[in-house]
Amino acid sequence: MNKLIVGVLGGVGVLQAANAFANVSEGPPDYSGITGLYYTLIALILGFGVYDTFFKKS
Repeated sequence: MNKLIVGVLGGVGVLQAANAFANVSEGPPDYSGITGLYYTLIALILGFGVYDTFFKKS
C-alpha cells in the first residue's frame, strides 16, 4: 500500500514538474506551472504532517 501511495504521489510530482518546465513563453513571465508544483509540494508536506500526527501507529 505504501509503495502505491509513493508511486502515485511521485507520478503527480513528475507531471507537475514537466508542466512547470514546459511553460516557457516569450513576454512577461508566466508562473502557472511552477505554482502548481509548489502547491503540490506544500500539499505533500502538510499531508505527511497530518499522517504523522494523527494516523501513524507508535
